[in-house]
Amino acid sequence: MRVIARRQWTPELAEDIARAEAVVFIDCSIASAPGSVTVVEVQACGRLQGLATHHVGAAELLGLARDLYSSLPRSSVLLTVGAGSTELGQTFSGRLLDAIPEARGRLERTVLELLRRHD
Repeated sequence: MRVIARRQWTPELAEDIARAEAVVFIDCSIASAPGSVTVVEVQACGRLQGLATHHVGAAELLGLARDLYSSLPRSSVLLTVGAGSTELGQTFSGRLLDAIPEARGRLERTVLELLRRHD
């Protein structure tokens, strides 16, 4: 198992993703309800026509792994926590802090399931 932590997902991650058997993407989102925790399977996007160089999503990274390295992980999931706000500050929002135990539990269960699936 390998953990790669980044503030932003950039195209350079595609090589590591192409080599992985399974990938768990973890993200905070202002598009999700504050404090919500979701886990969904992620599929590679269609053929990439253009790509932002500073931030790409999970589906785009999978698409890059496929297009550049002809390889995809057998399983890819995205765990998202609703951030509520991305304004600069010293602490996370209350709802985000309250969601951390649930997010941790969902992450642990997801990783264990992926490990069982790929044994």
